[in-house]
Amino acid sequence: MKVLLDLLFTFARIGGLTFGGGYAMLPMLQKEVVENRGWATEDELMDYYAIGQCTPGIIAVNTATFVGQKTAGIAGGIMATLGIVFPSLVIITVIAAFIQNFADLAVVQNAFAGIRICVCVLIFNAVIKLWKKAVIDKGTLAIFLVVFVGSVLTSLSPIVFVIIAAAAGIFLKNKEVSKS
Repeated sequence: MKVLLDLLFTFARIGGLTFGGGYAMLPMLQKEVVENRGWATEDELMDYYAIGQCTPGIIAVNTATFVGQKTAGIAGGIMATLGIVFPSLVIITVIAAFIQNFADLAVVQNAFAGIRICVCVLIFNAVIKLWKKAVIDKGTLAIFLVVFVGSVLTSLSPIVFVIIAAAAGIFLKNKEVSKS
């Protein structure tokens, strides 16, 4: 029961204190889940994050569910999911009730402009961390470049890029194994 409450409150803190969505949550997830709690390794968290990005739903919720399930089974997945979702639900409900009354105020518009910049920096930091773990050799750099250029120059679904990257990763790893 203690671990379930720990999952609930840890993910509630992450969900309540992180602004900017799933990408902005990566540094806090890494600190709490990997460094402070030891619920997952850094590689496992990156895998959960990658899978969470590719599956339907919100990336932070998917990642929390994976970590919770690994830590304490189905009940752990449920508690982690509730923890990450509940603060946002409360905050969004309160903001929605009052936003129309204050949206035109210069101070609110300026605050949102500042928050958007902060979120960009948080996302950029998350990208750098992911880059360091994901792009580790010429093969992974090639996959990155193909997906990046393809996503910039075409309007293909992200699912297509995920499938292409997965197939390329399998091909490259099998090629490495066969050389050994």
